[in-house]
Amino acid sequence: MTIMSDTTIIPQTIDFVKHTLQHAEGGHDWFHIERVYNNAKLIAKTENVNLLVVELAALLHDIADSKFYDGDETIGPKMASEFLNSIHVDNTTINHVVAIIENISFKGGHTKSSFSSIELDVVQDADRLDAIGAIGIARCFNYGGFKNRAIYDPNIAPNLNMTKEAYKASTAPSINHFYEKLLLLKDKMNTLTGKTIAAQRHEFMELYLKQFYAEWNGER
Repeated sequence: MTIMSDTTIIPQTIDFVKHTLQHAEGGHDWFHIERVYNNAKLIAKTENVNLLVVELAALLHDIADSKFYDGDETIGPKMASEFLNSIHVDNTTINHVVAIIENISFKGGHTKSSFSSIELDVVQDADRLDAIGAIGIARCFNYGGFKNRAIYDPNIAPNLNMTKEAYKASTAPSINHFYEKLLLLKDKMNTLTGKTIAAQRHEFMELYLKQFYAEWNGER
């Protein structure tokens, strides 16, 4: 069996992802994937990685996000594996990409991963960068609106000790998500490039929250 060249694999994967996510929620659509893909390639420039694995994992990491499939975390890895097999990617690459997809998510920040690789570090940082800063804020409120959540309720405090299951089931206001995830990501970055970019985006979120509370409380 002939294995397709890398120059063929990536364009076909992009086409597959675009088609699959054409009706996806705005924070988890093709444009999210494209930003993560670009972030991953940027970070990879300063890391010794298998670039094909990084690119494929970035493109396929949210092909079936479990939050849109009743919490089922097996669908995304299965879809990715089946697609990569269909275009005759080698098994070693497929297994690595699937392992990254299975271990990339935040999941409340308390779940220990059983798998590690520099490629996972790169793609995870790339994905987390898209969850913070200006776009991260937009995605947070977009998803909150999609789930019909309150923007903010001062009577509902953030829960910083959620289990994975509680995190996935949370219906808390969108502002709480800043404290339960977004503001935690800066200190969870893996790579130097990721840490550097995250620091600036974290600062922007802190400034945003300061302005948000001032407006909420009717301050000048």
